[in-house]
Amino acid sequence: MSQTHNRPLIIFILGALATISPFAIDMYLSAFPKMAVALDTSTARISLSLSSYFAGLAAGQLLYGPLLDRFGRKRPLYAGLSLFVLASLACLLARNVEWLVGWRFVQAVGGCAAGVAAMTMVRDFFPARETAKIISLLILVISASPLLAPSIGTIVSERWGWQWVFIVLSAFVLVMMAVTAWVLPVGYEPDRTVELRPLPILRNYAAVLKEPQFLTYALAGAFAFAGLLVYVASSPIVFMEVFQVSAKQFGAIFAGLSVGFIGSNQINILLLKKYSSERIFLGAMLLVCPAALLLLVGTLLGWFGLWATLVLLFVILSALGLSAPNGSALALVPFDHNIGSAASMLGFLQIGVSGLASACIGVFDSHSLTPVALVLAVTSWIGLAILLFGRARVRQLRFVEEKNARPLPH
Repeated sequence: MSQTHNRPLIIFILGALATISPFAIDMYLSAFPKMAVALDTSTARISLSLSSYFAGLAAGQLLYGPLLDRFGRKRPLYAGLSLFVLASLACLLARNVEWLVGWRFVQAVGGCAAGVAAMTMVRDFFPARETAKIISLLILVISASPLLAPSIGTIVSERWGWQWVFIVLSAFVLVMMAVTAWVLPVGYEPDRTVELRPLPILRNYAAVLKEPQFLTYALAGAFAFAGLLVYVASSPIVFMEVFQVSAKQFGAIFAGLSVGFIGSNQINILLLKKYSSERIFLGAMLLVCPAALLLLVGTLLGWFGLWATLVLLFVILSALGLSAPNGSALALVPFDHNIGSAASMLGFLQIGVSGLASACIGVFDSHSLTPVALVLAVTSWIGLAILLFGRARVRQLRFVEEKNARPLPH
């Protein structure tokens, strides 16, 4: 990266771009009951609009990777964010839950351009050895979403109606488009040799998936990451229906629990000075799995009230805050070319698995904590199994902390 570039400013802009989809997810959570009444449906059915957003994020990931490599980072980003704004305006005009679910899918396809571009530009502006650290710093910016978005969404929906959430989102995206155009430097020149025909694109993605290190850490991280999005998707049901908290109390609880994810993410920066990303990722998985299993067993046996549930969710989210940046960094570090495609496939796996997991909550249409606890336990233990099995196949692990390959200890 050029020394003339302002590192803190670039990190902030990339982080702000990466918050677009988290804000689109978090801002309307507290409005679920109002939306259910307005659209004559249940809160669980409204949560399917969140699952469709995850599905759109997954689909869009694969679309933008080759475009970002072929045309540079900004032009595909502008196209995606323009689609996001148009779909947001369509969402506020929805008159039934089916239309809302459909337009949220389109909105996500547009919005995911920001997340893929931001992750790709981390490798444009910063060396590979700083990947995990920079991703942790991005997540610090992204953490504004669970802290601010539910409260902003509550204020907006209470004063002007839930439709205004989508107007505010559109305004935010337009501002980010202007900042990207006028402030963010160009860190990557378009590569006209990148093929946009279907078969070469598929071969490129197949080559990414053939990298054992990518497949191991991308899949293990995807199942761990699914726990985070399952929690987000189910939180209105868990807290506002199961535990009967108010919309304002829900916003405070959501923000408070996010401190675990945010705090552990920043602790990760300190841990990286002493431990490798691989060791931190494994440790995080060994923490989240028993915590998720305890939540499931306690829920089935009726052991836990609100406070015990909050404590276990705090532990789970803290572990996920350690796993997320290290899993992503370990998955991406083997690639020196076609980074956009690798980042797209990583995002596809993360969001795709998360979308399927969160859809279970809406399909169950349950007003209890049991489906949530079950999905959290299943995804975390699958992630750990993939990690332990995959590590045996990665004979030459490329560490984030160094570019040279080293044997992976077993």
